[in-house]
Amino acid sequence: MTRFVNRFVISDTHFGHTNSWEKFTLPDGSPLRPFASTEEMDETMIERWNAKVKPQDTVYHLGDVVINQKSLHLVSRLNGRKILVRGNHDIFKDKQYTDVGFEQIHGVRVFVDKFVMSHIPLHPDCVSGRFRVNVHGHLHANRVLHQYDLSCPAIPDPRYLCVCVEQTDFTPLHFDEVEQRIQAQWAETGYIPSPTDGWGNGSGPG
Repeated sequence: MTRFVNRFVISDTHFGHTNSWEKFTLPDGSPLRPFASTEEMDETMIERWNAKVKPQDTVYHLGDVVINQKSLHLVSRLNGRKILVRGNHDIFKDKQYTDVGFEQIHGVRVFVDKFVMSHIPLHPDCVSGRFRVNVHGHLHANRVLHQYDLSCPAIPDPRYLCVCVEQTDFTPLHFDEVEQRIQAQWAETGYIPSPTDGWGNGSGPG
């Protein structure tokens, strides 16, 4: 009998990165991350991860695990089989990541008929047909925008889903939750995916 394994995704934990809560801000001037210390940030993310993910589950981390390698050891405290999709800040040797618990390291991961996962959002030409949606990180509190035409304001592009911790309550998302968010984006924008191109019906909202 095949055992069902829960799968999760998360991105841009930036463990140990003081600037992410102390200096980086949102457009309204509030902190990017609502923490009072780096320890509080790290421990909150570890606690929320382990409360949701069991040891037999699989978690895809879409990059930027840490900024400074001295915080890599925190990965060993996280539940689950951990798979890394390398981000622009994941610059250390592969062995340093596998030593703390990452079982695999990739550039992208594709789940046919579901989505393609990457750190930096992919070019729109890569998000079409069988890939449906690009699940990505890198943008933190921002989202990929699309302008249907010059008479309309830009809106979140329904072909992209950002899973940076700032957009997931600092918690991994179950694949079911990912699909729910995808469907919600499509409903909000009136988007209907096409099996042959990347923009679907192209009708836009309304």
